[in-house]
Amino acid sequence: MVAQFLGLKLRIMGNAFRRTPWQIFGLVIGLLYGGFITVLVVGSLVAARLVSDVAATHSVLVVIGSVVLAGFALLPLLFGVDDTLDPREFALFGIPNRTLATGLLLAGLLGIPSLVLIICAATTVVTWSQNPGTVLVALICAVVVVLTCVLASRVTTAIAHSMLSTRRSREAGGVIGILLLVLIGPVLLLLVTVDWGRDGLGALGGAAGWLAWTPLGAMWSAPGAAAQGDWGAAVLQLIIALVTLGLLWLGWMALVAYVVASPEREQRSKDYHGLGWFDRLPGGPTAAIAARSMTYWGRDARYWVSIVLIPVIPVAVVVALALAGLPWHFIALVPLPLVCLFLGWSIHNDLAYDSTAIWLHLVSGTRGMADRAGRMFPPVVVGIPVLVVGSIATTIVFGDWAVLPSVAALSGAILVIGLGLSSISSALFPYPATKPGDSAFTQPQTSGASAALVQSLSFFAILILASPVLVFLVLGITVNAFWLAIAPVAAVLIGFATLFFGIWLGGRVFDRRGPEIMAFANRND
Repeated sequence: MVAQFLGLKLRIMGNAFRRTPWQIFGLVIGLLYGGFITVLVVGSLVAARLVSDVAATHSVLVVIGSVVLAGFALLPLLFGVDDTLDPREFALFGIPNRTLATGLLLAGLLGIPSLVLIICAATTVVTWSQNPGTVLVALICAVVVVLTCVLASRVTTAIAHSMLSTRRSREAGGVIGILLLVLIGPVLLLLVTVDWGRDGLGALGGAAGWLAWTPLGAMWSAPGAAAQGDWGAAVLQLIIALVTLGLLWLGWMALVAYVVASPEREQRSKDYHGLGWFDRLPGGPTAAIAARSMTYWGRDARYWVSIVLIPVIPVAVVVALALAGLPWHFIALVPLPLVCLFLGWSIHNDLAYDSTAIWLHLVSGTRGMADRAGRMFPPVVVGIPVLVVGSIATTIVFGDWAVLPSVAALSGAILVIGLGLSSISSALFPYPATKPGDSAFTQPQTSGASAALVQSLSFFAILILASPVLVFLVLGITVNAFWLAIAPVAAVLIGFATLFFGIWLGGRVFDRRGPEIMAFANRND
């Protein structure tokens, strides 16, 4: 039975070369890349045998090995994979659970990541070949490393296949994965700021000291501890590694038994009681559109995915500025205006998200100003607490409470200017957007450069109109504090003038372009 699983996996791998030429080209590139990484790692591990500083080698292997194990465990759970050997596919064959679990585990050893891991783990035996005792420990740990990584991958792959079977859960997992990738920025910043020539080994040693006693690093640490003569720590870490492997095996067995006996998860419709935001807001066309917009922002993945991703760009910008050497108290002034910029800009194509449902607004005789004002309600509800909390946090990090009114004024002006201009552009220049019910991570194909042009114009117009407030803030910080008092006045005048003008002009455009808007919705349905 195990041989049949291995043969099935080999046939699946062989069928990968029967795809389109471009897919085969990508597969070959992946194989070459995996081979290059293998040669590089194997060469480094062999060379590490000649390094006299055993403690340094031990620290580096523990940290890197912990990252490798975490990658095997977390990547399938965060992004999901197409599991070609899902246990549920064998439910009708009557295979005993233990046999099925064993066969699928061994089949998981066949694959580019697993083969690279096997070769690299086997090479660690050479790295720790100081004496027969360390060779034995390294050999045991190499086997444990391979089985633990593959088991962790199989367990999280099965969980991901079950949990991420619906579109909404896949989108949520994708958002979480992107947010976690954003966290790599601060880690890279920390790595760059460390003086590796002076403090690098100390930093690695401190991290390895913690990881060596966790399931992530114990199996990588035991051979190094034995090579340094600390056999007590080596034995304890080997026990931790074996216990981890045993628990993963029991979890994999239980998971296979559960998956084989349970149906595949399906999308379930929720039961909602009451009218939601329509009950909370007063009557009238503006309130009705505001309630509908709030409902969309809470339930439609196209909206909440975009809102969750708004903090991503400020984090990336902060990391880039920090790497460039800009002082932290100046960097602190950047994130809040950027968040407000993207929040105000978020509705610049809001009308296109309605698709053909926009006909309800047109045939009901809804005034354009009511439509424009109602769609602003969600970003205003989100933006007010962001402004309050963000302004205070920015001022605390900056270290001077005198800038609080100007920081809040600049961010608020950017928000309301964005809302005003977006009210015009969404009615005057709508472009195709993701259809209702489609994945939030897909974008429709558009001909020409209209979408990019509208996005660029609406985005940079916000910056241009807000630039006087920004100039006053910069002058107040660098030249004279008098300008800090001028910035809020300019923000109120420019911001609310743009907001009211945007509602008025956007409303008139909406009233006049009703047939064109309906034709656009039908054309892009």
